[in-house]
Amino acid sequence: MDQNKIRKLYAQNKISEVFLNLKSADVGLTSTEANNRLKKYGLNEIKKPQKESEWKSFLKNFISMMAILLWISGAIAILSGTLELGIAIWLVNIINGLFSFWQERAAKKATNALDNMLPSYVQVIRNGKKVQLDAKKLVPGDVFILQAGNTIPADARIISASSLQVDQSALNGESTTESKSVEYAPGEGNYAETNLVYSGTSVAAGTARAIAFATGMETEFGKIAQLTQKQRKVDSPLTKELNRLTKQLSMIAVSIGLLFLLAAIFLVKYPFAKAFVFALGMVVAFIPEGLLPTVTLSLAQGVKRMAKKHALVKELNSVETLGETTVICSDKTGTLTQNQMTIHYIWTPKNEYRVTGNGYVNNGQIELNKKQLWYDENPDLQKLVEIAALDNDTSVEQTKMKGAKPKILGTPTEAALVIMAEKGGFDRPKVIIKYPRLYELPFDSERKRMSTIHRWNDQQFIIFTKGSFSDVLKQCDQIQIDGQIQPMTPSQQQAAANHNAQYALKGLRSMAMAYRIVDKDSIDINKVTATTTEQHLIFVGLTTMSDPPRPEIYNAIKRCHEAKIKIIMVTGDSKLTAKSVAVQIGLTTNQARVISGDELEKMSKHELSVALKGEVIFARVAPEQKYKVVKTLQQNGEIVASTGDGVNDAPALKQADIGIAMGMTGTDVAKDAANIILTDDNFASIVAAIEEGRAVYSNIRKFLTYILTSNVPEAFPSILFLLSGGIIPLPMTVMQILTVDLGTDMLPALGLGGEAVDSDVMKQSPRNRKEHLLNKTVIAKAFLWYGFISSMISIGAYFLVNLKNGWPRIPLASNGEVYLRATTMVLGTIIFTQIANVLNCRTNRISIFKKGLFSNTGIWYGIIFEILLFLILTITPGLQQLFNTTNLLMTDWLFLFCLPIPLVLLDELKKWILYRKK
Repeated sequence: MDQNKIRKLYAQNKISEVFLNLKSADVGLTSTEANNRLKKYGLNEIKKPQKESEWKSFLKNFISMMAILLWISGAIAILSGTLELGIAIWLVNIINGLFSFWQERAAKKATNALDNMLPSYVQVIRNGKKVQLDAKKLVPGDVFILQAGNTIPADARIISASSLQVDQSALNGESTTESKSVEYAPGEGNYAETNLVYSGTSVAAGTARAIAFATGMETEFGKIAQLTQKQRKVDSPLTKELNRLTKQLSMIAVSIGLLFLLAAIFLVKYPFAKAFVFALGMVVAFIPEGLLPTVTLSLAQGVKRMAKKHALVKELNSVETLGETTVICSDKTGTLTQNQMTIHYIWTPKNEYRVTGNGYVNNGQIELNKKQLWYDENPDLQKLVEIAALDNDTSVEQTKMKGAKPKILGTPTEAALVIMAEKGGFDRPKVIIKYPRLYELPFDSERKRMSTIHRWNDQQFIIFTKGSFSDVLKQCDQIQIDGQIQPMTPSQQQAAANHNAQYALKGLRSMAMAYRIVDKDSIDINKVTATTTEQHLIFVGLTTMSDPPRPEIYNAIKRCHEAKIKIIMVTGDSKLTAKSVAVQIGLTTNQARVISGDELEKMSKHELSVALKGEVIFARVAPEQKYKVVKTLQQNGEIVASTGDGVNDAPALKQADIGIAMGMTGTDVAKDAANIILTDDNFASIVAAIEEGRAVYSNIRKFLTYILTSNVPEAFPSILFLLSGGIIPLPMTVMQILTVDLGTDMLPALGLGGEAVDSDVMKQSPRNRKEHLLNKTVIAKAFLWYGFISSMISIGAYFLVNLKNGWPRIPLASNGEVYLRATTMVLGTIIFTQIANVLNCRTNRISIFKKGLFSNTGIWYGIIFEILLFLILTITPGLQQLFNTTNLLMTDWLFLFCLPIPLVLLDELKKWILYRKK
């Protein structure tokens, strides 16, 4: 049967029919029957998707396209007799794979630490007795007991209830609690049936008994989890881009290798085996062996920086994807807002008071004309505060722990009223003793009021009533103004209604306050009814409240707009509240279109696609509708990040290119579905993470340019060798090429990976997904600018050494020592031109001196390392033989150390010419 039909069946049937249908009774199931049902229905738990095994997770890091190419290259090198070369390539592959595995494993451990591992128990009626039971063993037909603070363990029909308020935000995303009772009413919004409670939601106030009709994966909670688990995981944009880049570079490397093989055979007359080893050197030169470890380490550095900004990344590649984001689909409650109801204004017929401060911390005050006012300085304010604080079942426990939030025992609405009273100097415990409560008429969804009766003096009781504006006002026939009670006129009623309407337009919820003093003899406390009690009330005024925006949200949204990132609110709250908050925080203008879940359901794909291109807000949406919005945006070509904390958010989180879950308030289902978890639940942390994501991609492109540059001077000597028919001795050996690719280039490249964010990165549009890492700009810089200059200098150094030692009178390489010095200088000039290159790659447009020549210490550590490595290779006898090097003269070293200076200045001149106007 359809899930909605099952819900309606249990909601609309009489309780006796529900018991009959579930084959249960008010005294609960027997232990034997419960055990049989446990075998039939299984444990009451949300089954998590089967996670990838440690071995599979480990091995996948060694079988990527780049890794496979390096395994093959290493094997060919070994088979060709160059054992050192093959082992060196394999070692790089192994180190990179191990690092990738370690980093992702660390991220998973951090994520698992956020899960709530405490066992959940529930009070159940079994064999007619109340017992405490592991919630996992609850079965359909079980009768269980609920009280304030409990997490509801199953979908259930209410049998009895007293003042029951349920927080359903985990399912419907709404910030207000729902009033629940035995009587059925369809309610407004999702999961709003008044006599049903749902697994995963929590009891804010009151008590109840209920009978479970769905457990485990058959609950609404479970159905949403199933929807999430059915979605296939797709490769991240960076994974796809790296695969594409690997194919490109592999094809280039193999093609050049084949050309060099043929040229060596036909131009130099090499035998096939020797020509093959020579060609392999060119293949190795054009495979950026250091690219994969450098990308991995750059992403890891991004993960580390994001963690400092409260964003926990579960998968490395998610870092860069976040930087591509073009649209953020954001929940409202707890993400854009504080999820702490706050009183903003108090209105009485004569005055409007402003209440300062936000949230459940009592820092703030009541003000009249910008001056602080204590509650007892005005009789109307005093009476309103007394009603708000005493006709109230909620308590707020403040904490002195830094960063800890106050503990709320009750409903958010009543907590806001308690804090308002405290800001006015109201001593609630003291007044409760003075005016003890005698009776309570709990709030229900039909009356939309709550009343309490208190002892006023020896002869009188006082009735306090609070509730929805219209439902309280219609019970009032008197009004208090300046402490004086008088009949309420139609014009006074209209004035109150007008103010209430104005507050509603601002997205504020109103709560009216009224009271009545009666003689003790006129009320029988044992026979109190709402009909006889809530009448002839005296209207005092109203309070207005909202869930205030987070303080950081205004600047965060401004930065998103500057970065050309669109934010779409997708919430379970009402249309009026959603739009009011969106306009207030600058998310949209007042002209934004607001689409409800019901309206969304009737829209065609084309209509939704068109609507998403304009200013739009979605309200009262169901989980599958959030998923639909995200998917349609992706079909429109957008890169979508979706936020959420509830079970209702999980399908959209899974479908999005980047799912962002809340770590503090998020459910396990939401966190499992997400790629990134915010440890502070703050939207501003998303913006900071996007900035880091953009920086990571920019840095990947920077070190790609840097790494590819050395390929040109590595290949150019071999081209000269081939074109000369072998007359010009090979200026650079394969082991020297590997020295640059796997040795001297690596650490400076890693330094580039940690390059600080450019100041204007969040003032640029998101990069076009069709724009590839290896684009025209990278090719031009790496091959035609930096690479060409490096090639000319290195070959010039080669011939200069030979020229000083008798060439062209004496043939090249006739003197072994001269040849070794010449090849060492080729290696040295490539290393030192790469020092200039790494500094030049740090910025694309602005001067390196403006950014700070020494601001990136990682690069300078890398530069020191490569100089020391080159020095060791030139002075160590065993290494000299292996790498074809020799000792250099002091003049050689002086030339090399001076070499980067003019190259940096030349690039500075180029930037100034090209970008001075920009």
